[in-house]
Amino acid sequence: MELELKTTRLDGFDIGTDQVFTQEETADTIVPDYCPDIARIIDTEGKVFLHSRELRDGKGEVSGTVKVTVLYTPDGEGGIRTLEFAMPFSSETDGRAMADCVFLSAAAEIECLETRVLNPRKVFTRCKLILRLVGYRKQPLKVSSDVEASPELCLEKKVEAQHVSMLTQLVEKDFTFSDEMDLSPGKEGVAEILTSRASALIAESKIVGNKLILKGLFRIILLYRSVSGRCCSTSGELPFSQILEVNGISENALCSAQMQFTGTDIQVSGSGDQDGRRIAVTLYLHAIALLRQEETIPLVKDLYSTSHDLSYEAEPIVLTERAELLTRRQTLREVLEVGVVAETLLSLHTSCGSVSVGREGDHTVLRTGVTIRALYLDEGGVPLVAERCVDAVCHMDLPDDCSISARSCCPEEAQGSLGDRGIEVRFPVEFQIQIVVKRKNICISAVKLLSDHPKDLSGTPSLVLRGLGKDEDLWTLAKQHNTTIADILSANGLSGEDETPRDQLLLIPKKR
Repeated sequence: MELELKTTRLDGFDIGTDQVFTQEETADTIVPDYCPDIARIIDTEGKVFLHSRELRDGKGEVSGTVKVTVLYTPDGEGGIRTLEFAMPFSSETDGRAMADCVFLSAAAEIECLETRVLNPRKVFTRCKLILRLVGYRKQPLKVSSDVEASPELCLEKKVEAQHVSMLTQLVEKDFTFSDEMDLSPGKEGVAEILTSRASALIAESKIVGNKLILKGLFRIILLYRSVSGRCCSTSGELPFSQILEVNGISENALCSAQMQFTGTDIQVSGSGDQDGRRIAVTLYLHAIALLRQEETIPLVKDLYSTSHDLSYEAEPIVLTERAELLTRRQTLREVLEVGVVAETLLSLHTSCGSVSVGREGDHTVLRTGVTIRALYLDEGGVPLVAERCVDAVCHMDLPDDCSISARSCCPEEAQGSLGDRGIEVRFPVEFQIQIVVKRKNICISAVKLLSDHPKDLSGTPSLVLRGLGKDEDLWTLAKQHNTTIADILSANGLSGEDETPRDQLLLIPKKR
């Protein structure tokens, strides 16, 4: 007869496909009529905005724009001018790798961006992008949690409580943030914004009822021409909070969230500010949150009957036992050596690349490249750029059987000063690490018991005297000798399995 198995089901998600690839875009750009001729290119900056991400016909498709800002010195004039233009791009995964996926996340970063002059009215730009597309599929967990059988069948069950971490919800939201930023005292008013940068830092995530509340800061950094014609820089922070809808998840769920910019609009405020001391900031964003729920479920791992023969089918099952978010921060100090005397530091920027994960001995090593770029004036007032890439390395003691995903950022503005050796730079690097520990288990999937044929126990001894082997427990002993753990404990005067001695012989009574 087939015995009925009780099952426990948890609905969740797992990564179906994770693809990283590069893509190159090029563009020829004509200098608009209202801009002066280009004498020399000083620097090129770019910001990546993802506009769409879509699953279609088994493929992941993304599109976006690289907003390019070229800083240059104009022909026959002093100072710094800017040339801005957009480079659209689109990409898709190969084949039908995401055929079973229901949710797509995407990220893009610039690996290389350069512009050169073709003639005073035309430039050529090459941009190399790194794209990462992750497709998530539904991955329900269904396990046998109990077996129903009448008492006369004398069924013994090994049911263990298993801790499980399930990715149960993937939520996203597009939103717009608008606010105004005032220049700090002592800063000259803004006549023209030359370059702008925006970054997001999520400081807190909290679940209240069916709401996920994200709080943090937007950091804005500007390079601008002042009302007096000088080139200056300034920065500021704007707090934000955003609410995402979630359903049926506990308030202690593990949340991994990030913000992606889909556009920015930063300009001098037109609300009656004649001195250029107020900046209007509008940011367009896409928020993504991955929520993990912690559960404890019973799992039937073994069984037998002391009165009847039975057979069962068991299948391996992989359970995520633990998921954890960790943060490690370190401060780096570097010197940008320049071949001339730097008179004035105009702007300083740091950006982190992707994180590689490796092992060195007993340690896990996280490594990322940080690009430091400084814009400065030499003794003659000529604008120049110094750039250097340095390694940031983080050593951690993590289990060697866990999977690790990590990203890095510079959570605070870099600080720089002019020294005898060049430009001295100090900045923090933060590693955000998620570790996932998975274990393979055995779960009973079907049970057949021969109810018409009781076991023949006539030839078995009524009493056995033996000790526990190196890798044995009471369950192994009881199953081998067709008795029960309760009978062994009672025969040896033990109150629980944890009191079982390993250096003494045990009485193994016959089950009648």
